[in-house]
Formats: sequence, structure tokens, C-alpha cells
Amino acid sequence: MRRLAARGAAGDAEEAAAPASEDSSDCVQCRSPSPRRLIDLCAIWDTGVSLPFADWKGASSGVASRRLNEAEKLSSLWEAHLEQQEAAKPQGLGSREWGLVLRMARQQAPPWVNAAFLLFLLSLGGAIEIPMDPSIQNELTQPPTITKQSVKDHIVDPRDNILIECEAKGNPAPSFHWTRNSRFFNIAKDPRVSMRRRSGTLVIDFRSGGRPEEYEGEYQCFARNKFGTALSNRIRLQVSKSPLWPKENLDPVVVQEGAPLTLQCNPPPGLPSPVIFWMSSSMEPITQDKRVSQGHNGDLYFSNVMLQDMQTDYSCNARFHFTHTIQQKNPFTLKVLTNHPYNDSSLRNHPDMYSARGVAERTPSFMYPQGTSSSQMVLRGMDLLLECIASGVPTPDIAWYKKGGDLPSDKAKFENFNKALRITNVSEEDSGEYFCLASNKMGSIRHTISVRVKAAPYWLDEPKNLILAPGEDGRLVCRANGNPKPTVQWMVNGEPLQSAPPNPNREVAGDTIIFRDTQISSRAVYQCNTSNEHGYLLANAFVSVLDVPPRMLSPRNQLIRVILYNRTRLDCPFFGSPIPTLRWFKNGQGSNLDGGNYHVYENGSLEIKMIRKEDQGIYTCVATNILGKAENQVRLEVKDPTRIYRMPEDQVAKRGTTVQLECRVKHDPSLKLTVSWLKDDEPLYIGNRMKKEDDSLTIFGVAERDQGSYTCVASTELDQDLAKAHLTVLADQATPTNRLAALPKGRPDRPRDLELTDLAERSVRLTWIPGDDNNSPITDYVVQFEEDQFQPGVWHDHSKFPGSVNSAVLQLSPYVNYQFRVIAVNEVGSSHPSLPSERYRTSGAPPESNPGDVKGEGTRKNNMEITWTPMNATSAFGPNLRYIVKWRRRETRDTWNNVTVWGSRYVVGQTPVYVPYEIRVQAENDFGKGPEPDTVIGYSGEDSPPAFPVPSAPRRFRVRQPNLETINLEWDHPEHPNGILIGYTLRYVAFNGTKVGKQMVENFSPNQTKFSMQRADPVSRYRFTLSARTQVGSGEAITEESPAPPNEATPTAAPPTLPPATVGEMGAVSSTDATALPATSEATTVPITPTVAPTTIATTTVATTPTTTAATTTESPPSTTTRTKIQESAPDEQSIWNVTVLPNSKWANITWKHNFGPGTDFVVEYIDSNHTKKTIPVKAQAQPIQLTDLYPGMTYTLRVYSRDNEGISSTIITFMTSTAYTNNQADIATQGWFIGLMCAIALLVLILLIVCFIKRSRGGKYPVREKKDVPLGPEDPKEEDGSFDYSDEDNKPLQGSQTSLDGTIKQQESDDSLVDYGEGGEGQFNEDGSFIGQYTVKKDKEETEGNESSEATSPVNAIYSLA
Repeated sequence: MRRLAARGAAGDAEEAAAPASEDSSDCVQCRSPSPRRLIDLCAIWDTGVSLPFADWKGASSGVASRRLNEAEKLSSLWEAHLEQQEAAKPQGLGSREWGLVLRMARQQAPPWVNAAFLLFLLSLGGAIEIPMDPSIQNELTQPPTITKQSVKDHIVDPRDNILIECEAKGNPAPSFHWTRNSRFFNIAKDPRVSMRRRSGTLVIDFRSGGRPEEYEGEYQCFARNKFGTALSNRIRLQVSKSPLWPKENLDPVVVQEGAPLTLQCNPPPGLPSPVIFWMSSSMEPITQDKRVSQGHNGDLYFSNVMLQDMQTDYSCNARFHFTHTIQQKNPFTLKVLTNHPYNDSSLRNHPDMYSARGVAERTPSFMYPQGTSSSQMVLRGMDLLLECIASGVPTPDIAWYKKGGDLPSDKAKFENFNKALRITNVSEEDSGEYFCLASNKMGSIRHTISVRVKAAPYWLDEPKNLILAPGEDGRLVCRANGNPKPTVQWMVNGEPLQSAPPNPNREVAGDTIIFRDTQISSRAVYQCNTSNEHGYLLANAFVSVLDVPPRMLSPRNQLIRVILYNRTRLDCPFFGSPIPTLRWFKNGQGSNLDGGNYHVYENGSLEIKMIRKEDQGIYTCVATNILGKAENQVRLEVKDPTRIYRMPEDQVAKRGTTVQLECRVKHDPSLKLTVSWLKDDEPLYIGNRMKKEDDSLTIFGVAERDQGSYTCVASTELDQDLAKAHLTVLADQATPTNRLAALPKGRPDRPRDLELTDLAERSVRLTWIPGDDNNSPITDYVVQFEEDQFQPGVWHDHSKFPGSVNSAVLQLSPYVNYQFRVIAVNEVGSSHPSLPSERYRTSGAPPESNPGDVKGEGTRKNNMEITWTPMNATSAFGPNLRYIVKWRRRETRDTWNNVTVWGSRYVVGQTPVYVPYEIRVQAENDFGKGPEPDTVIGYSGEDSPPAFPVPSAPRRFRVRQPNLETINLEWDHPEHPNGILIGYTLRYVAFNGTKVGKQMVENFSPNQTKFSMQRADPVSRYRFTLSARTQVGSGEAITEESPAPPNEATPTAAPPTLPPATVGEMGAVSSTDATALPATSEATTVPITPTVAPTTIATTTVATTPTTTAATTTESPPSTTTRTKIQESAPDEQSIWNVTVLPNSKWANITWKHNFGPGTDFVVEYIDSNHTKKTIPVKAQAQPIQLTDLYPGMTYTLRVYSRDNEGISSTIITFMTSTAYTNNQADIATQGWFIGLMCAIALLVLILLIVCFIKRSRGGKYPVREKKDVPLGPEDPKEEDGSFDYSDEDNKPLQGSQTSLDGTIKQQESDDSLVDYGEGGEGQFNEDGSFIGQYTVKKDKEETEGNESSEATSPVNAIYSLA
């Protein structure tokens, strides 16, 4: 078997060549029954290219495995055979598998087996491009290859000459001809058409007239020489078109203010399509925003028209690329009908601009696309553009989602004010259903777009040029994919393969052409055309047959000089066909050099890892194939390193004295030495006061300007060494008595000349030369190491030694490729690290430990994720470190399940809900397994509450009252937690008879089982409801009441039971301190007087003492606005605390406290439930901060941190914006009972009015006045001490009325009230049914200030006016 090869000196593939004997007995046995073929085979094997018989064991198993993979690519039949054997075949090619190959070769096997075996041997070589050496390029023949061509869709400017490119290379140079619309294009008959010299490029000249449109069509170029024909793509030539806009008269567009509007552009069709933009007739651009914007089709969309839109006209403009012209359409004029003809500019910034202008609000509706769903097709690799434009009042916001997944964050971006979603470089996984959601405060709608991704053909395996030697086998592969699946058509020299002359050495198998026993006559150019309905691909690949003896490409007898102990590489580039094999010899004798200190690369270069004296000599590289051999020699000389053995020392000199800096150097005498000096790292100018000698520098009459650092640089053409000293010049005449005391101390210089000796399996001796201590004795040496497998380039501390030693024995771990460096330490500091030592790899061994921090936790209800901390390089002990993961149910004690994992996690699927598992993780490498691992208990995932109730109620819930001021609660953990407990929730409410106070909520840690609280008053009792929480929610609750006081009678009617609602059901947001506190600590709730409006939910976290767990208290009256506040005490150090959030549907106000200085910058960071992070930089004095781009009904997390130090941050809190529009409750105005009640009240009011009118006519007095004149009672003294206040909503209770716990007046006879049936707002009736009591004569207006009714709207006053 033979194959062409050209190997360059720059290759870096590491492939070992097996040594082989010149007279291999196995090769001799194979010389029958086809002498010529087998002689060729043995010629290759005899040269040492991985001899697959007796000497195969010397080859690398990785090489064999890689070449076997190449053989699999050469034959689909051989692939099928290997798939049947895959279960028994290891990763490397062992003796058992190779024995099978030998038996197939030596026995009388079927023809397909012989063919696969020959293809396997063929894979032992590789066809490479012909070298760029001009002598070889000019000498070797080559079929044509297309090197340049025009694009498939070639659009030209009609004002220029037409140029269609086609260039090709080949030897001999190819000739060219063209086809137009699949017919021969005779260039000679058309005087306008010419072809460039030595090229196939067509030039069509219109300087003498002619119409470019006459030359439109499909062109194809053919490049031909005597060895074949290559084809260009089919080039479709089109002439650019810029048609004029049709003339039209446009009537004014009349539209009602607030209505949607679409101004259609309808540009003339151009080639290519024009760029559309809108301007006024005065060429002013149209300002676009989320209300007014241009669609992708060029139309201008108004989500709602406002009066200011009449201030300009609107003209659509089209810009054409090739002609660089802009055409303008006649402008549209708008006439807006409005209820407010004036255009008050101040209303543009009004918070409710539409209501101020009398525009009715509308729910969103889609202007484009129409309907609720649509579909779109996009080609793979193109950009997907989805667009949704909606109308509505106010202007709707657009949000984008993908069903069943997230938007691809790395490719998706929003355009046109979020109305367009663009996904770049679309792939098959981007198909699916997308929907856009248009919403305003009136409601929302959505449109679903089904996206289908198709694909024009794209290459999986593009055919490559095949260069073979006579008698060699090969194949061309043409594999492409697409949607729909593309078809493959083969051609040879531009003709269909079916119509080509038959070739017995060629076999077509679908997308593969197999060549056997190729000859010189087999040379040709093959074309593969793969196509579907979306496009096509055309590739040329030639088959060239060459027969070239080995040839060396580098100069002969090169001289390479290298410094002792360095690494070097000897290059020997060569070329030949069939592939020559290369061997290296030293001094013309001995065996092939490979292994140990030598390594031969695939390109023929020989690397010597560490040069020694005995490596000096003449190295010969020999390239051999069946046509002959060629050799070249490289002479290697080893030189001694350059070293400064007496370095200059730091000196302190008086001004005007003479200073001498020594620098004595040892170097190789055959190299030219150059000694130079630097001052302060810059080249030193040698003036008349200085004298430079070979071993010193003398400075006469030193001055202050001579002070600084001096560096001696000793260099040869191969290496260099340097040393530095510092010169200090004293201005006074006093000479220091203690020179060392006067010299400045500094960090030591780096150690140098590291050397490894006494190499052993688990130890090595490291020796170094200390650097200068710089007037401070060296106290320690720190030895560091670096390995190149797990963390290359990262240095770790290995050991520490006293400063009096310069040699140490280092204990090593197995299978680590060590490299060491040394750092010197004195009282001033550490030196720079030394230069690294040479590398030393220890032998491998089984692991002696297992990974730590093994855990098993469920991430879903039906799985368990096993994780661990991976082992590092010094504990791996061998190659291919992996982990054997075992698990089984703890209750059933089943057999162990096991799997081998290379990472640091494994997910067990299909597990029952929250059951314990026994887990073991054991380390293993290629040398064996680690010790038996410990068993760890893990748990599978928890389920959600609807399917499996989590957890059961806490046990033994006890309420004790040791005195009238304190209540103590105790409980035990639930009997069935059904998950991992994350805490407890306690809800309690005060009650007194039928009066019920506000519900309070406390959250506790999972380890807390006690709670103490202070009673607000000695009269009220408390009802407590306690439940445990897991990650999936709260569990069963248990309810207990505080003991009744001795003098309290049993109430006749029990207060309503607390609803089993979780924290935040009424809109409250709970924020707790995330600091972990001792499990035995208790939480104490401090009563807090609400400071916000009754319609605000306050969530306050109060920290009591350092040993007290922070408790979360939540007040939950019905509300539509949520206030979230972190109540913290001011810390001593710089901090941010007391973050308060007041959210609405689309905005939120943020305030916080801090103890930073004035002018400090902060950053507000908030993240929505779609994981979109936004930040707002603010100044300290800019509070409150308003977030204005929120979405209704969405949950956000927020924190505030310092802009200068992100580590100083507030507690992270969570809040939710209110929904823009809800209609979840039935409208009570349509209920029959409510209508009847209102009729009865209306009748009662009418009767009262009649009575009042009669009394007025008779001059009587209305008794309501007497009731109103009753003086108010004193304020409740309990108001100041935080106790429950039973008062009216306006804090002015009537005399004799009873007050309730929640601060509202309660009717004694009935708990029912008209306020309970309203939809928000204050009630208009007293709970005693008195309506007129709220309205008095005009002179009482000041006494009832704050009442919602006024004198003008009072029905009593209306009757007075009638009277």
C-alpha cells in the first residue's frame, strides 16, 4: 500500500513510530500469492510505519486506536463490522483484537473482509497537500482547482460593466469556457464579451452601447486541463432595478383621537429590496416610540392617535442600494377628531394623559399580525424576525416568551421598542411556538407564532482532493444535511457519472466513491452536487496519482547549537509518494531514536527534552519508500551556559569618591561574550568618568546623579545572564561606622540554577543557588510546584525550609508532572520566584483517597443529584481519573446501582418521592481503584403539596401563660416531615369575645421549637396556628388558644378560625434575616405600631439581640398596594439597611438608610421572574428612587449596594407588583340580595326625608342634633403603649360605643356592615344604620371635617333648598 505525504517542520502531532527489523519474518510470510502487491505492503512495513505484526507491541496504543478510527471512515462495510464488535473492544487496540485482524488477513476470508483490511492498512498513511516548494510545485502535475468565483446570486449595477469572476489553478494551466442557461456560451461571437488573460473571468463592456438586461441568466464556468475539468457554482446574474414610485393623490386621513392607525408604504419592488424610512415633507425624521413605530414591512403604525400627531405630515421614503437614490412618496396628512381641540403640551407628561384628554381607555388588540396565531418559516443560519404591533389605550407593552423553554439569551435581542424579537443564526433547536403578550392596565392579549426551521444543504463531510500513488486505494466522501434531506449527485469532469465511461476500479456507494488499485489513467475531477428545495452545494475534488521518490526539503548538514539542559528540536522536512517513513540515528549507528529523552513527531521532527553533554553529535534522518530513500544530517553542538559567578554588590559611597562594580562571567569559550551595563533598566552611557572592562565597571568622582540600580548583562548569541546592584551616594562627608546598618534593606533576590537529582518514584532532591539577601538575612525558602494536567500554570506551595539550606528532598505524589520554583523570604518580604526547574513525572499508582463532600439531594420530585468535590492533581495518582458512583435504597437494602462518572455530579432518575438513599463515591484511575468509600445518606426530591401533603403538623403544641404579661409556646418537630424542613410559620390573632384583632405572622428557623411573646393587654386571649414548611410549601397546621383568665366567661360565639393561607397570600412580602443563628436561640416579637395607611401591608423584620433569632412579622389586612420594608438597627460600620419598597402595577418607590458620607453613589439592582437583571445608579440624596419599567403581577428581587464596593449590600428582598386588571370576584351589584338591600335602604331614606321635611315645615327640631352634640370621650390610654385600639376609623368614637381589636367600630347586635359589601373605599353609612347622622346643617361643617360628604352634596341640604 502506498500514499503520498508531505511533512513540514511545524507539525506538533505526537505519534510514536515503532521500530522494525529489516528482515521481519512476518513480512516474509506474507509474500504470496500476489508478489507485486505484497512486496509493496512489506516495503512499507519494513520501513517501520507501525508494523502490525511482531513489532506492533512497540507502537503506541493511541496511534493504533486513531488509525483504526481513520479506517472506519474509509468503508461503511468496515464500520458495520466494527459496530458488531464494539461491545467487546476496549479503547486501545490490544493483542486480542489485533490477533483477530491477523486471522482475517491470513485466512481465506470473503472479499469484503479483505477490502476492509486493505482500507485499514491504507489509513496508516495520510495524504497531505503538496509542499509550497516552487521546484516541487512546477514539477508535479495537478488537475484544475477553482480558486475564485462570483457569488451565486450576482446582482450588478446597470451603469457599470459586468464582471463575472472565475479563476483556477492546475499544472498544466487550465483553459476556460462558459455556459449560459445550461447552453454553451460562445464568447467569440459577442463583441461586448471578453475573457481576461490567464483567467476565466468574463467582462461585458457597455461603453459602446447595449442593454445589461439582455445578459441576465444563469452562468457556469468550466476550468479544464488534460487531467480533468473543474466547475464553478451556477451564478445567477441579475441587473439591479430602481423603479419609480407611482404618482397618486392622497386624501387627508381622518381619525378619532385614541383610535389606531396604519399608514401603508407599499414601496415599488426593487432589486435588491430598498431600505424604508419615514420623514415629513420637510425632510424631518418622524420621532418613533412605543406608540408610533415603523414595522418590518415599512408601514407606520400608531397604537393610538393623539392630537399632536397632526402637527406634521408623513412621507414614506425608499433608498435603493446600487443607484444610491432616495424616492419619496406623496405625504399623508392627518386630521384628528377630538373632544378637546386645544393641544395642551402640559398634558403630555400627565400621569393619566388619556383621561385628561377625554380619550376612552381600550384593551389591546393586534394590528400586525392579525388573529391569535400565525406561522413562520426560517432557514438554518439565517436571522429569525418575529413582530407584534398592538393598539390600545394606554399604549400596550409587548413581552416575548417561548412555550416550553426560555428565549436563547445569547442569540435573542429585542428591537423596535420590544415589538420585534430577532434571533440570530437560527438552528433547529430554535423551532417551536413563540408568543407575544400585549398588555396595558385594561387587560392583555397574546399572539402565538409557530416557527419552523428548514435548512438549505450544509456540509457534514465535504469531499477533499485525493492524492494517491499508483496501486493505492482511496475514497471521496460527500455528506451533507438539510431539511428536507438533500439528494446527492456525482459528476466527473462536469458530466453525470452515469454517462461517464465505466471504470472497474471505481465503485459508487451513495455519498461515497471508493477507488481501488488506482493508476495514472484514473486522474480526474469529481463534482458532488447536493440540493433540496432551499438551495444547493457544489464541490470539486480531484483524484491525482503521483509516483515520487523521497526528497528532503531542508538545507543539508545544518548546524544547531544549544545550551546545556535546554530543550531543542531537530527538523527534517521531507516529501515523497508513497508516504516515506522517517528514522533518526545518532553518529550513523545504533537503533532508531524514539522514547526516553527523545520524541519523534509525525512531521519528522526529533525533540530532545533535556540536552546533556553526551547528546552532542551528528544526527541523521532517513526517509524511505519503495522508490528509494533520502537522508539529511544535522550536527548538534552542546554549549555551556553563561553565568555571572561574581555579581556586583550594593554600595554606599561618598560624593567624589571612586566606585568599582564587579561582574565576572563564566561562559562557553566557543561563543562570543558581550558584557553591557544598564542603569535603572536603561542602557548606560559610558562617559569620560566611567571605565568599562570585561569584569568590572569603574565610576570616578561619583555624583548624586550616579545614584541608582546598575545591571550587568552578560550575553552570547545563545543565552544571557544578568545581576543587579544599587549604588547610594551620600551628600555629607561622614563615613558610616557600620556599613550594614547604613545600607538599605530590601527583599532578597530570586534563587537561581535549580537542579533535580536523586530521582525516585516518590521523591526528588531539589538544589538551588541563593540570591543576594540585600542586607537582610534569608529566613526561609518556600518551594512551590506546578503540574500541567489539572491546573496548568497555577503554582501551589509544596514545602518550607530554613534559610540556611539550599538543597532539600521533596516528597512527591504519583503520576504528577512536577515543575518546581523557589522563593526566598527575609524580614523585608519575599523575593520574586526563581525560574522553573525542568519537569519530572512520577509513576502512577491507584488512588489512596476518595472525593469529599459527597451529597445526595433532589432537584425534582423524581430524581436525586449526587455531587462531590473532585480530587486535585496530587490526589489523582494516575491517568483517566474517574469516579464509581454507587447508590441504593436505605430501607430495602437492594443491590448497589453503580455508574462511572468523569465529572463531579450524577443525577439518578425515576426515584420515589423523598426517600433516603445510601451513597458511595469511589475514585479510580488506570492503575486501580481507591479505598472503600464511606457511606453517605442522601434524599430524593420532594413533591408539591397537591400530590403529596407536606409535612404533618408539629407534635405536642403547648401554650403556657406563666403570668399576665407573657405567653410561652413550645412544640416538637413533625412526625412525618416529608421533606427537608426549612422553618415554621406561626399565625396568631387576639380576640375578646366576638372581637378579633389583626392577624400576625412569625417565621422561625427549622431548629427552633420555642417562642415567647409579650401580651398587649391582660384582657384579650390569643389563638395560635402553627405549621411546618419545606421547599414545596407549608404543611398541616395545628391550632391552640391561650388559657382564659380566671374571671373570663366562655364566649358564646367563637371567633372565626384563621384561614390556612401562606405568608404573602394577601399581597404581603416577608423578608427575614439570612444570617445563620444558633439553633437553641429563641425569637421574640416586639409589638410595632403601624405607621402606614390601613391599606398598606407592612412586613417588618426586627432583630432583638445578637443571640436572638430574627423573626418576621407580617400584618395582613386586605389591600391592593404592598409595602415591603426591612426593619434593621443601624450598624457601626458602613452598611445599608431599612430598604423599603412601595410597589404599584408598573412602578415602585425605593428608600433605604445608610451611614455613608455625602455624595456616595449607590446602585439599585432588581431581577424579575424571567431572570432579567437591571441596575439603576443613584446618588445618596436622590431618594426615593422610582422604578418605572415594571410589569404588572410580576415578582422581583431587589437589593441596594455601594457603587464603589459591591460587597457592601443590603439584604435581598422580594416584592410583587399588583395586577393591572383583575376580575376574579363576582360583581355584587348584579346580585339579587344586594339589589333588594339597596331598595330597602332607599325606601328607608325616603321615609326619613319625608319626616324631616314635615318637621322642618312645622319648625320642629331634628333629634340627630342632640346626638351629635354629645361630647367625645377621652382617648384610650392604651393607645400610647401599643395595645389594641378599639376606635372608629377617624379616631373619634361616639360616646358609649364599643371598640374592637382591629381599631374599627363594631355593631353589638350584628357583625354585618355595608362596608363589608363595598369594593374598596370608605363606607358611607354608620354601622348603626344612621345615614343622616353623617350630614348636619352648614354651621357644623368644621366639626366633621374629613368626612367624604360635603354641604353641596348633602341630600338634607338639598331638601332645605327645595323648601
